[in-house]
Amino acid sequence: MAVPDTGAVPRHVAIIMDGNGRWAKRRLLPRFAGHKAGVDAVRRIARAARAQGIEALTLYAFSSENWRRPETEISDLMGLLRIFLRKDLAELVSDNVRLRVIGDYRRFPADLVAMIDDAVERTSTNTGPILAIALNYGAQAELVEATRRLALKVAAGEMAAEAITPEAIEGELQTNGLPPLDLVIRTSGEQRLSNFLLWQAAYAELLFVDTLWPDFDEAALADAVAEFGRRHRRFGGL
Repeated sequence: MAVPDTGAVPRHVAIIMDGNGRWAKRRLLPRFAGHKAGVDAVRRIARAARAQGIEALTLYAFSSENWRRPETEISDLMGLLRIFLRKDLAELVSDNVRLRVIGDYRRFPADLVAMIDDAVERTSTNTGPILAIALNYGAQAELVEATRRLALKVAAGEMAAEAITPEAIEGELQTNGLPPLDLVIRTSGEQRLSNFLLWQAAYAELLFVDTLWPDFDEAALADAVAEFGRRHRRFGGL
């Protein structure tokens, strides 16, 4: 018997955007074409998330492991990010969207860092939905840094070791201030988290879909939200 959709909408959705390269390969196109189509999907899904009442959308755009890719591909990805910021910042401002960036993006070229800082600043007073972009992000590195900051506070006598609680750790994470993570979606059929929001995903619902990221559209997001509504979230209880 089908499980009814409760109508519950996840407050915070995170997406591992996978499949750009395979999308291009199937069409006998260069990988850049897949990444370009992937940016179009980012634009489409960010708008759809707002329309569907999702408070925060976090997108895994560039992992700390992506530096292993060819320099030409990394350069292409940086260029597409520049284009996105130039073309879409005005819309984010007008739609009352607050842009957040997680990850060590300061390793990027100086001009791109300046563009990111400007975009974050210009949307910082917006009070609507949050669009968080993960750039040069790795969850293990995030946890190491959070732990190190807490250890330094203990060493300096600013807090007791006993005061290190889950809440204290969460306060040191780069997602501090975002709603709790409800749903993680990964496209392209792969079924792993790939070092993405490991702490935050502890009780998140996981959804793996075969759709390649450039083909993920408004209907696919609506289906994911409906699937979330059919899940019974127990959080360790009954």
